Amino acid sequence: MSFKLKLVKLAIKWTPKKLIVWVSNIVLKDIAELTGFSFDLDTRKFYVQIQLVGESETIDVWVEDFAIITAGNSYKFIIREARSNRVWLGNILSRITGKEWEIPVIPPIEPHIEFIAELLKEENPKTVDQLN
Repeated sequence: MSFKLKLVKLAIKWTPKKLIVWVSNIVLKDIAELTGFSFDLDTRKFYVQIQLVGESETIDVWVEDFAIITAGNSYKFIIREARSNRVWLGNILSRITGKEWEIPVIPPIEPHIEFIAELLKEENPKTVDQLN
């Protein structure tokens, strides 16, 4: 693992949750409020709790085991597990989990995609038998 990669992982780990919530709530003003958040890059898990404006209940989303898969010169994103406390969102998540999604080449991130892929690469790639 490169020094740059270790440094970025530490920065992600050390970023205060309150700062993430504060910035998110500035961006989401008049739409929603982020009320809960956790992210662990090492275990590939994150949790988000959001309160939509005008709604009485929060929406909770749990995502586990996500990665970027490198295939030659292309990159694909996969989420292995995701669930929500809302039925409609759980149904949407069930349709996108377990599928590899091609990451389009976007000129502003093209020089950095290899680094991002290394940051989010699968630590222990799953075999076909493990997926079934």
